[in-house]
Amino acid sequence: MQMELHTGIELAVELIRQENLPALLCTATSQLERAFGLRRCWALELDLSGRTLHCSALGEAGEFDCDDFTHPFAHLLQTGQARHLSRAASYRLDHPGFQALIDASDRPASLWLEPLKGEDSRVLGVLVLAADESDWDGITGQPLYSGLRTLLVHQWVSQLQSRDQVWQRRMLKRSLDHLHDAEVLRQHCDQLATTLVGPSRAMTDLRAQIVRAAGSQLSVLVQGETGCGKDLVARGIHDFSERSRGPLVVVNCAAIPDSLLESELFGHVKGAFSGADKAKDGLLAQADGGTLFLDEIGDMPLALQSKLLRVLETRRFRPLGAQQELQSDFRLVAATHQPLQETMKEGRFRRDLFYRLSQFPLRVLPLRERSDDLEALCRHFIARYKEREGHGPMGISSHALLALSGYTFPGNVRELRNMIEFACLQTPQGGDIQPDMLRLDESAPVPAETLTGVGAMLQGLPDPSGIRDLRAAAQAFEAAVIRERLKQYHGNRAQAAESLGLPKRTLAHKCLKYQVSESL
Repeated sequence: MQMELHTGIELAVELIRQENLPALLCTATSQLERAFGLRRCWALELDLSGRTLHCSALGEAGEFDCDDFTHPFAHLLQTGQARHLSRAASYRLDHPGFQALIDASDRPASLWLEPLKGEDSRVLGVLVLAADESDWDGITGQPLYSGLRTLLVHQWVSQLQSRDQVWQRRMLKRSLDHLHDAEVLRQHCDQLATTLVGPSRAMTDLRAQIVRAAGSQLSVLVQGETGCGKDLVARGIHDFSERSRGPLVVVNCAAIPDSLLESELFGHVKGAFSGADKAKDGLLAQADGGTLFLDEIGDMPLALQSKLLRVLETRRFRPLGAQQELQSDFRLVAATHQPLQETMKEGRFRRDLFYRLSQFPLRVLPLRERSDDLEALCRHFIARYKEREGHGPMGISSHALLALSGYTFPGNVRELRNMIEFACLQTPQGGDIQPDMLRLDESAPVPAETLTGVGAMLQGLPDPSGIRDLRAAAQAFEAAVIRERLKQYHGNRAQAAESLGLPKRTLAHKCLKYQVSESL
């Protein structure tokens, strides 16, 4: 009895020391084999679905699908009662997986299958004992077996609880990290909204994409029409990246002559060419640790495109006249207003360079496609004007906003900014910008066919030599045309606007401006 007690304590201590479930099950089965002279012992873990048993010690063969109720394990889980199988009975069970278990047990004379349950009656798994004798009462009735089984169940439950807690902590950390990332994204987007202004869905998505691009080291290609704010996008990518403390080096490929662009990018040593009286660091070297912004890259010469491609692949370059290469750790952002897909087809832009640049492509929509941003942009430019000049208008009138909404803005946001700043200068202190201060009539280009038609209409008018105010005369003529067209369509503004090629809101503004009534 003392020998059994001493052995039981040692086995119990060894079980308690196990730090994870696989180690616990392996230790417990080894203990049972040694303590009771078993041929083999297996511990099968029941998965969360309650339909599959796993035994890691059996490798690929240690998975038992218990959906088939003729399977001995399925019967065991269903009844919750232990079961004895003789060799003859086990051979009659035509289940390949179960036969593999018997083979791995060296085809014993007898098997003892016992479900193990926790205190809440939850089935944890199945214990399989294999022996050459069938006196299972002599084994399972021993206090040592009962004690080891009880301790195994207790430690099994503890390991599952510990594993659940680890999983819950991981899930909680993942959720907190996700919330933190979402909050950081929101904060950065809010900061970007002070420069990349606009509540439209297009601008909201663009700001989010900029923040995501800033968090990577991928090359970014920004495409959009002239005046859309591509430089602000590049600035945002730099400011919210890990390189924000480094330099942002801007290169306008269209503004530098082709003959000087290579020298500006790569630099040169003293005497590299006529006039190079001293060495000069190129912009690639200056961008080390920061961001290199190549604006209007679509205008870069083909020969230089090839050299740039190699620099992007190796981050190494050679200054003009130098014998050794230098290295620069920079992040590249490129921008262009040109349709690069078309220029590639024409052979004016390298296809391989395009794919190297556009690892993270961004597109800035023209202002005419995001009219929801118009009011916010106007108020932003007014606030900037007042901050810079120390005075300015209170705001912009609804009539002026209505007039702007009918304009196509070929110069995009840059044109709007210039228009608003000029209107700020014309607006009395404390007033609101009015439609006539925007000079929209002077901004909009007039098609040649329209001028021809107007010339034909003017042939029937009195001699224009008496006109002293051309603008007033033009407005009077425009009002007359609108009045006549409304009369033709019986006051229907929609039809009149369509016949004149105008948006309905623009026609409404002009009617208000010229005091033309549709009730003619």
